[in-house]
Amino acid sequence: MNDIPKPLVIVGDGEFAEIACEYFTHDSTHQVVGFAVEQKYMSKESLFGRPVVPFEEIETRFPVAEHAVFVAVTFTQLNRVRARLFAATREKGYRISRYVSSRAFVWHDVTLGDNCFVFENNVLQYQVKVGDNVVLWSGNHVGHRSIIRDHCFLSSHVVVSGYCDIGESCFLGVNATLHDHVKVARDCVIGAGAVISKDTQPGQVYKGPKNAEASPVSSLKLFKVPE
Repeated sequence: MNDIPKPLVIVGDGEFAEIACEYFTHDSTHQVVGFAVEQKYMSKESLFGRPVVPFEEIETRFPVAEHAVFVAVTFTQLNRVRARLFAATREKGYRISRYVSSRAFVWHDVTLGDNCFVFENNVLQYQVKVGDNVVLWSGNHVGHRSIIRDHCFLSSHVVVSGYCDIGESCFLGVNATLHDHVKVARDCVIGAGAVISKDTQPGQVYKGPKNAEASPVSSLKLFKVPE
């Protein structure tokens, strides 16, 4: 399910960018040729022997027609930073890549958007739909006919049962569990180990091992999302 290879530029130079470089290099047909970071956040000129260039000048160093791009940013500001850079990269005209581990189980009719990163030991079952710019860290289970919408981040060992619908820009913590047919509204944070057995409300934080309830602090405040 990995897409047609081109020389690849990774947007970001943090831990996820380093991991993405490692995985693309050793478990895909892509060749990572450089990194790009917004000018005001640049702190180095090279990484793993590859140039780090200002994102604002990426087209001059890595021509659009000859390169693909992957945006390797985690869940900063509840996925807003990754979403913004994804949109800016698409606006520049680059083909945006994706990565699916050779050790993931992805059924043949799963649909997967651009800029998705699927780590090892994920299970994506029959007719699962994954939007753009979604990160599935290692070991998650996504049940049949479930939907994960754009800009979500699922940590490790999350269980999404069948017919679930996870709204845009959500964060699901380690070992979170969703019952069948649950709808998670956009901008929700589902805490580590939380069990969600009913639909959630937008922009809320849910925690607790059983029948998790919304926290008094909203997800937008918790992740310092600008007003």
